[in-house]
Amino acid sequence: MATRIGMEVSIAAAEAVKQANVDIIAAYPITPQTHIVEHLSELVNNGELDAEFVPVESEHSAMSVCSGSSAVGARTFTCTSSQGLALMSEIVYAVSSLRLPMLMILANRSLNSPLSIWNDHSDVMSIRDCGWIQLFVDNGQEVYDHVFIGFRVAEDRNVLTPFIINLDGFVLTHVIEPIEMLDQKVVDRYLPPYQPLYRLHPDHPVSMGCFGPPVLFTEAKKAQDEAMNKTMPYIIQGWQEFGDLTGRYYHPVETHETEEAKIIVVTQGSLGETASIAIDTMREEDEPVGLVKIRLWRPFPFEEFEEAVKGAELLVVMDRAISYGGPGGPLAGEIRSALYHQERHPRVVNFIIGLGGRDVAPDDFAQMVQQAKARPGEWYEIYGVRE
Repeated sequence: MATRIGMEVSIAAAEAVKQANVDIIAAYPITPQTHIVEHLSELVNNGELDAEFVPVESEHSAMSVCSGSSAVGARTFTCTSSQGLALMSEIVYAVSSLRLPMLMILANRSLNSPLSIWNDHSDVMSIRDCGWIQLFVDNGQEVYDHVFIGFRVAEDRNVLTPFIINLDGFVLTHVIEPIEMLDQKVVDRYLPPYQPLYRLHPDHPVSMGCFGPPVLFTEAKKAQDEAMNKTMPYIIQGWQEFGDLTGRYYHPVETHETEEAKIIVVTQGSLGETASIAIDTMREEDEPVGLVKIRLWRPFPFEEFEEAVKGAELLVVMDRAISYGGPGGPLAGEIRSALYHQERHPRVVNFIIGLGGRDVAPDDFAQMVQQAKARPGEWYEIYGVRE
């Protein structure tokens, strides 16, 4: 039986990691992920979680420890943010190339400089193509649920790919929400003990991470790309089976009021919940507007996205990061690419919003929709800049 309780989202994430019965946690505390790893260290210290907590001296070391523990077959978890992700990024790429199925929660925070500890998506976009499965969550319940889903999908022998859960720093990590906690028996039924297919063991020597000369490197990268593209059905299967157990179903792309919508707002992460309030208000005023939330970021859900925006004439895409010197925000660039093959596709207007934790209110979404309607062409704008 599930229990519904008010809890800080970071604590709920840590409690889910405990229920997932992890073997190894290696992490270096960095704001705003700190509460997650602090609570996990307490759970291990108190004997409530039978795992090794490895307090390393940097994020680079955290991911190095995780790569080793996952390679020997341990269920492995870590957590980071912003500059910490930048420091560990060398090993992040190695982990996905080695197909090590670990889980990382990324409490999204802006990258320096100027120094900021608040939320945007510049950290995750810096490793957009690192080869991990990546998704965004809207609220605390989704964070809690996706700890189990993430391990289940990553460890599937048809997947064997590391998994990132993106949650907005402070906007989600430090708020208290009602969380439906699953009974341990339900978790154990959905997420059985990890049975690694390949692992380092002295009795059965194997080599991992070998040298890749030019004659082999391209083939290795092609195999990695094909393996990532083949993860989609297993991600959907993971969501389906979780929904059958809990009643909470998730999808690569999720919609709100998109039927007969001529204008569609596109978001990632917690912006979607704020945008939905604006959409409801605009609908009451007979504005034909809907909302599409991109949950799955890698692999990108091309078919599901095209189906979700079918019939729309204008897409208003919200990015929380800048592609400097590029076409605007990374999400908008991805969407334009996804629609490029269509003879007639909706006009794409891109707003970059919420950088460094700046608030975005429902009225802001209404204003951006009106600006996008009034000005022709495809363009991008950093919204709300004081000049």
